[in-house]
Amino acid sequence: MRDLLALLVKEESGQGMAEYGLILALVAIAVIGTLTALAGGINGIFTKVTDALNK
Repeated sequence: MRDLLALLVKEESGQGMAEYGLILALVAIAVIGTLTALAGGINGIFTKVTDALNK
């Protein structure tokens, strides 16, 4: 039992995947935050383009 516990403590093969998952989550949060912050400006640009095309 002690050997199994020592093996589980030393085993790090799944740790890399968890770190990639955390990085991916942080990038997703940053992208969502950026798009939310820029939503008003982007919407204004599309409105101007639409108005110019409709004239």
